[in-house]
Amino acid sequence: MPINQRVVQICLFILAAIGLFGGTLQMSLGQPDTTLRLDNVHRFLAGIYLGCGIIALWAAITIRQQGTLIYLLALGVCLGAIGRLISMAKVGVPDPPALWFGYAASELILPLIIVVAHWLPRAARRDALHYASVRYALRPLFSALSSSGSRSWPQNTSPSST
Repeated sequence: MPINQRVVQICLFILAAIGLFGGTLQMSLGQPDTTLRLDNVHRFLAGIYLGCGIIALWAAITIRQQGTLIYLLALGVCLGAIGRLISMAKVGVPDPPALWFGYAASELILPLIIVVAHWLPRAARRDALHYASVRYALRPLFSALSSSGSRSWPQNTSPSST
């Protein structure tokens, strides 16, 4: 497995562990000492959290077949971090602040690592295919040039070689 894919897989396993553990814990604990409505919403969102953990686990296991799903999972985590930051800005940072800033930082950095590691090999492959298709399309032109006594392609075309 390529290193980029392994990095994405490890990040997805981390997301899965967080989602599975956090979702299960929040679903069972609920939101104590609050209104019935807030507890209901809290447990509903815990179910979504748990479900995202299951999806991340499945994506990590089947990483070789995944494409867009990886980007969507990273987007979901990033949106969660943005929600956390909005909460901190509007109502304040819970105690201990270092813990909550650490959560937010990891929720912003992990998706970035996932997206970059998942995108780089695809971009390199796309560029290689583009180069090959351009080279194939221009073959007749360079064949005609080489048969007329001009240089064949590809050769060093730097100004110092002419």
